[in-house]
Amino acid sequence: MLTSEEPMTPRLVAMPAPLTLAHGVEAELTERKSRFITRLHPIASTREADELIRSARSEHPDARHHCTALVLSPTQDTGPVHRSNDDGEPSGTAGMPMLQAMLHANLTEALAIVIRYFGGVKLGAGGLARTYGRAVTEAIAHAATAGALRRRVTLERSRVRIAFDQLGPVENQLRLWADVGALRHVLETSYSGSHAEMRIAHPSKDGEELAAQVATASSGRADLEPDGSVTVEIDAESPRGT
Repeated sequence: MLTSEEPMTPRLVAMPAPLTLAHGVEAELTERKSRFITRLHPIASTREADELIRSARSEHPDARHHCTALVLSPTQDTGPVHRSNDDGEPSGTAGMPMLQAMLHANLTEALAIVIRYFGGVKLGAGGLARTYGRAVTEAIAHAATAGALRRRVTLERSRVRIAFDQLGPVENQLRLWADVGALRHVLETSYSGSHAEMRIAHPSKDGEELAAQVATASSGRADLEPDGSVTVEIDAESPRGT
């Protein structure tokens, strides 16, 4: 029994960075004589998804079901889009387990299509849900081994203002610094009439180290200031749960 009147501080849990697809992949499994062909596609809109679903139906006209699930990230104009379709399977046994597998892996901007050729043996509601979910989970694992998964990471962006007489040493130092650290990127160097500016993307934990590098290379003369953030996509290993 709780007796303390002190407020409880909620524990913050870091969410894994979203996964995206560099290109489409296909995987297949057989369960009690039924074939389940899973296609994963990168998509940017529901219209694009509809076109891919029509294409799958055209390529596999004899399949009993073409079940689907899609996930799109929120934009400035819309919230996240999560959709699923059982395509004739019992309600909740196909599209929703597929969608849950995508959300569990944190896969976004993606469409999953599972094409089922019925093998004559019924799987039951529980069996269908497990198989459709497993079909997508295994396809995501296949995407990882095929090098098709990307992880979306948001980095801090910093701007360094440098006098021309110091540009060479500072630029060389910062490029070396970026080369030896994970997720550090020199984005660009621009020039005005009186100075140059470098923009560098880096993890937030590297901010103090970057400031030290700039101060040392410029003898304290270069200016460093925050410049927003930037999203990059990097190679991803297998997502959790696969």
